[in-house]
Formats: sequence, structure tokens, C-alpha cells
Amino acid sequence: MRHLIFATGNAHKVLEVNQLLEGTGVEVKSLVQIGHTAELEETQDTLQGNALQKARFVRDTYGMDCFSEDTGLEVDALAGAPGVHTAYYGGAARSADQNMAKLLAELGNIEARGAQFRTVIALCLDGEEHLFEGICRGQISTSRSGKDGFGYDPVFQPEGYDRTFAELDAAAKNAISHRGRAVQKLIAFLKQQ
Repeated sequence: MRHLIFATGNAHKVLEVNQLLEGTGVEVKSLVQIGHTAELEETQDTLQGNALQKARFVRDTYGMDCFSEDTGLEVDALAGAPGVHTAYYGGAARSADQNMAKLLAELGNIEARGAQFRTVIALCLDGEEHLFEGICRGQISTSRSGKDGFGYDPVFQPEGYDRTFAELDAAAKNAISHRGRAVQKLIAFLKQQ
């Protein structure tokens, strides 16, 4: 079994990725599992920059192969916002409720609600860096719906579905999600190593 450190403290993300990695011979461990409990800095102005910053920190500090990701919700009517500020959109508390409330308020009665989730994964492996991207197009619903998932899942309806991410089971969401698509590219790369 090969172990990779996932440079995140988000248990939901670690669970999602490990579900996607089942049967590959790769297991992901979180920062907490290697004794790191502090929040990693995200001071870059792009998703790619933040993903690289976090992965490089883990590699340089712990000397371990690792990967990190940064994800943004990019809403067409808001010129790509919240984007790199997705986690803090509603304030410093990183509250999903506050984030969704602000997003729904800013969209108001706008009818064109196209959006995409975009994930960038930065992998530090055997002294090299690699980037993988996943995108899931959809739209922002006019109200919250569903109890599963996390973050903006109750207001994001992926293309081809009449339900939000929060109304889909984990397997269905992972098959089409931005993170799932980026992780599939990561998995394909790891299988070639």
C-alpha cells in the first residue's frame, strides 16, 4: 500500500478521495494523521497557486509525498466569484450557511445562474510536481435543497441533473464532481508510476 498525505484538515474531502481510491493500492492520510493540526496558509491569488503552496509546505516540512487541492465555485453572473475566495465568501468563519446565504442574496432574481466548481490538485511525488484539474458545470439553485455533502452542495445543481449535489449519494456525486474528475486524473497518473 502506498501512502500519500492529503494536505487538508477537511475530513469530508479525505473520505471522498479515499472512496475514489479504493482498489488502487493508494491510501490517503490527512494532516491530522501525521500530527499537523494547524491550518495551512492559502495566500495565493489562484487555485493553482494555493494548491502548490500547501503541497510544497507538507513536502518541505515533513519530507513526504503529498498532494493538495484548492477548489473554487465560479459563478458566471458574478464574474467568476467567489473563486479563490470560496471558503471565506460569507466571512472569516468559513461557514457554509453564511457562504450560501451571501451567494443566494447576491444572485437575487438573476435568471442566468450558470456556474462551475473547479478543483486543482498539486502533487509532489518523488521530487517532481504535477497538476491536475477537474471541472463540473451546473447552476446555482434559487434555494437550498438536500442534506448530504458539504459546503455549497445544497445550492449547486450539476448539469444533467434535477437535484443538487446535496441530494445525490456519495457515489453519484463522486462520479461527476470536480474533485472526482481531478482525482481520476491523479489516479490515472499514479497507476503509471
